[in-house]
Amino acid sequence: MTKLPSPCISVCKFRREGHCIGCSMTKAQKDLFKKLKKPKHQQAFIDLLVHQQNDMGKYRHWAPAYEQRCAKRDVKSPL
Repeated sequence: MTKLPSPCISVCKFRREGHCIGCSMTKAQKDLFKKLKKPKHQQAFIDLLVHQQNDMGKYRHWAPAYEQRCAKRDVKSPL
């Protein structure tokens, strides 16, 4: 498995109780993803993020934007 691109979709506005309105990550989560080197750990992080987005709501725009980001880097989307 290839290294996954960051779940960040370049919106980076931290409002919703410290969560980005683009990807739902907190600043600490963004730093953590950068430190994950193994693809299986990155995949687990993406799975966690999807559950977080579902719980918080209002993140339907993220999946298509992230899939486009993966395609641009020629990486199979983990979604």
